[in-house]
Amino acid sequence: MKKRILAALVSLSLAALSMTGCGSSNGGGASTDQGELNIFVWTEYLPDSVVEKFEKETGIKVNVSTYSSNEDMLAKVKSETAGAYDLLVPSDYMVAQLIAQDMLKELDFEQLPNFSHIGESYKNPSYDPGNVYSIPYMGGAGAIVVNTDKVDMDITSYADLFDPSLEGQLVVLDDFRAVIGMTSKALGYDLNETDPDKLTEVSDKLMELKKNVVLYDSDSPKSALISGDCAAGMIWSAEVAMAMEEVPSIEVIYPTEGAYLFFDNWVVTKESPNYDNALKWMNFIMEPENMELVLAEFPYLCANTDAVANMGEEYSGNPAKNPPSDAIAKGSYVENLDSATLDIYNEMWTKLKE
Repeated sequence: MKKRILAALVSLSLAALSMTGCGSSNGGGASTDQGELNIFVWTEYLPDSVVEKFEKETGIKVNVSTYSSNEDMLAKVKSETAGAYDLLVPSDYMVAQLIAQDMLKELDFEQLPNFSHIGESYKNPSYDPGNVYSIPYMGGAGAIVVNTDKVDMDITSYADLFDPSLEGQLVVLDDFRAVIGMTSKALGYDLNETDPDKLTEVSDKLMELKKNVVLYDSDSPKSALISGDCAAGMIWSAEVAMAMEEVPSIEVIYPTEGAYLFFDNWVVTKESPNYDNALKWMNFIMEPENMELVLAEFPYLCANTDAVANMGEEYSGNPAKNPPSDAIAKGSYVENLDSATLDIYNEMWTKLKE
């Protein structure tokens, strides 16, 4: 679902505009006193150029902070002063959690005409019926990645990643739901398994994975593959795409068991002090030409079908950038679990990473 620090560049840009008295009369640019917007987003998920374009067009100062898991995001939002963030980008199941905890503000779709660019299949999701609180952004899969120059075995499934021959060669997501879900599916169980007896088997199976994993990384897992420090793993599908551009021997594989899937969404926090600015951002990011800028840098599965059409075959024909429909149909999304089951998952995760 990113680690770019914008503050210095934004500050210099706004200072320069202020000193020259630039406003809407300067090349059509907007005035620089239109308030602020605080965005909390996944690392490597929002290009600097897109933020800068929004600032130039609106005069709104954007402050960007990043996170690397839904759970980290939720904990941070709860620990901060109310209204510290205007916009979040939670995954599907986390949107449902935020709604249940009364942490989101309903959207005014009269201010979101660009919602028309979102594909019908992405609207009205089960986690937010009617898109009352969210608009879809990007998604993808926890795909298998393999450097075929470094790995001799034929890998087709999550189960193959547990093979002893891969000891010390894997990078996997630093995401307990993804890794435990992958392990559960490798055993033929549900991504969201709740049966205590089956979870005991999952816990034991995780210990087989432990010796194969070199790195847990949800921020930039492609880096270890590009550098050659890792030869295979389970990472975000778009990260595979970016690694493939650097190393031709890297390939994407969608597991035979069905992949871990996710879809991320823009939402406005209930305590947002900049609600109208947040909606301006949402409408801006749904403009196809702006979404194309995002996809050019971070090529995830995209809900904006007009932007996808404009990207052409280089994007739509790349299985890492645009996962095939059969891989999506076979995959599974994370679901919210009861507290007792989550305790078991957390215990397994802690044991794995000891």
